[in-house]
Amino acid sequence: MDNPLLSKFTLPPFSQIKPEHVEPAIDQLLTNARNVVKQKLAETKRYTWQNLIEPLEKADDIINKAWSPVSHMNSVVNSDELRDAYNACLPKLSEYSTEMGQNEGLFKAFQAIAESAEYQSLDTAQKKIIENALRDFRLSGINLDEQKKARYKEVSLELSKLASKYEENVLDATNAWSKHITDETLLAGLPETAMQQARQTAEIEEKSGWLITLQFPSYLAIMTYADNRELRQELYEAFATRASDQGPDAGQWDNSEIMEQTLALRHEKAQLLGYDNYAELSLATKMAESPKQVIDFLEDLADKSLSQARKDLSALRQFAKEQYGMSDLEAWDVGYYSEKMRQFHYQLSQEEVKSYFPITRVLPGLFSVVEKLYGLQITEIAEFDSWHDDVRFFQIEDSQGQLRGQFYIDLYARPKKRGGAWMDDCAGRKKSGNELQIPVAYLTCNFTPPTGDDPALLTHDEVTTLFHEFGHGLHHMLTQVDHLGVSGINGVEWDAVELPSQFMENWCWEPEALALISGHYQTGEILPEELLNKMLAAKNFQSGMTMVRQLEFSLFDLQIHTEYNPAVGGQIYTILDRVRNQVSVMKPPEFNRFAHGFSHIFAGGYAAGYFSYKWAEVLSSDAFSLFEERGVFDQETGQSFLNNILEKGGSENALDLFIKFRGRKPEIDALLKHNGIAA
Repeated sequence: MDNPLLSKFTLPPFSQIKPEHVEPAIDQLLTNARNVVKQKLAETKRYTWQNLIEPLEKADDIINKAWSPVSHMNSVVNSDELRDAYNACLPKLSEYSTEMGQNEGLFKAFQAIAESAEYQSLDTAQKKIIENALRDFRLSGINLDEQKKARYKEVSLELSKLASKYEENVLDATNAWSKHITDETLLAGLPETAMQQARQTAEIEEKSGWLITLQFPSYLAIMTYADNRELRQELYEAFATRASDQGPDAGQWDNSEIMEQTLALRHEKAQLLGYDNYAELSLATKMAESPKQVIDFLEDLADKSLSQARKDLSALRQFAKEQYGMSDLEAWDVGYYSEKMRQFHYQLSQEEVKSYFPITRVLPGLFSVVEKLYGLQITEIAEFDSWHDDVRFFQIEDSQGQLRGQFYIDLYARPKKRGGAWMDDCAGRKKSGNELQIPVAYLTCNFTPPTGDDPALLTHDEVTTLFHEFGHGLHHMLTQVDHLGVSGINGVEWDAVELPSQFMENWCWEPEALALISGHYQTGEILPEELLNKMLAAKNFQSGMTMVRQLEFSLFDLQIHTEYNPAVGGQIYTILDRVRNQVSVMKPPEFNRFAHGFSHIFAGGYAAGYFSYKWAEVLSSDAFSLFEERGVFDQETGQSFLNNILEKGGSENALDLFIKFRGRKPEIDALLKHNGIAA
């Protein structure tokens, strides 16, 4: 049969993609793309957008659309065969990328266009693509001698392999551990929904009783509700030591050497390009100007937050001692006693809140929120090809009835699926002549699946996560930029890419929006005002502790990349301990191996960039403050955010776009206010 990866793009034929198809298809597409470059450089005398950049963009787009479903399925329905095919292609894609970035003829062709008379007649997005390309040639080593170019290519190739192996180790370690329980008393304290889920998990494995796993919904339920302290400790240790030299599977999927090699190679790559360290290289494509500027920003936030965090922990210790006689609070106790304290002070039970957030109400409610904000219509498409029965497919139309985008949504945790939540690019918007390619997104979460006949019930944190990822999706799908290099999320500075996602989270707290997204799963009753008031009162419960935890991650990430010294290695846990001494209020136990599962920076795109969450939170809080002034569903303000932020993609600098929306540069006050921390 024909290889579906080579067919004309409509939507990915997931059910037809066989692992044995993948490598031959990618080989052919890479060959085709190389031939396009070779042909254009050989035939063309005067380079223009139409005769060079457009055909190159088309060739790369074909590769991306073939690779996208393979990469996605490797994350959400992982198998040995698919993993092998994925890993066989990674070095080929890395080599192609570096080869293009180091192609002298291509570099000179882009320079020629930038210096030509035609350049002034190009639109803003086209100029930005050329500007970014010239920067990226430099960051790919175009100015290096041949020996250093070859070494750069080797380093890039090895880094892509290490990132894949790191993620595989985390996934395998997560899937490997489970605890089979037949004595119900061991699970005392767990709400009925968590018990049902553990029972359902056991039934799938053809076991009696209950099965506890390290999938996040299962882990979180135990850490929040299980009265059995030994069980909480056992689960905490298994989760906190995944893919490391510690814990129940010590050494089996150990990421220690991968992390050391990754830091060493990133440092070498930065130095090859003339940077002192990898943090400087990382910031070359971000809003922030220097590692010092970022560290000053994070430390300033820490200074403003630490006293609140210390009060939060002191109050928790006092509560656990006075109410439960617990005087030696450990890491595996924090979630449990925090929930008890929340219930005690606010009479607010997370389990009670969940009853009002069935997915059958939250998802259509989310769509209603964006309809009121931006005039969009979202409808479900029943017939489509998929990778799993849980997946649903939707399309977005604007107020004029124009199709703006489509998205797959895969909500529930399961084995062989990477943890966490994310939005990814299936296809990007581009226009060539009269042909318009509609953007398509993947939205992936790991919520607790439905049990029995009841719909999935979401915690309010999970509702917030869904809004967050949908914000990324809107950024990708609502773009009106016609050139792929800067449409949607493409070309957006990494420390601004979280602006639309964090911005969407704000509506999860607004009464007008909660009326749309809440409804008791049995009665349909919207969230009662009394319960909403309790949620609002508890909104910033332990917000100081939450803030310094994020600052710990951000400072750790930046400092291991800023301070790397080949003579002494990564000093990963030495630096992490120092950061914790500086900004943390509760240090975890010695066996904790958090960094071994920190996929954001060792396998994702956040290396020396995790600070982006806090950096963008300043932008998102300040942006939302304008809605607070004018009304959370003010149509004029919503239209302005749509026009100035969501539709513009990476076609202009993020700061310039923010100023167009807000009328001024961002200010930090709204972030502190929204977190209940005094400015």
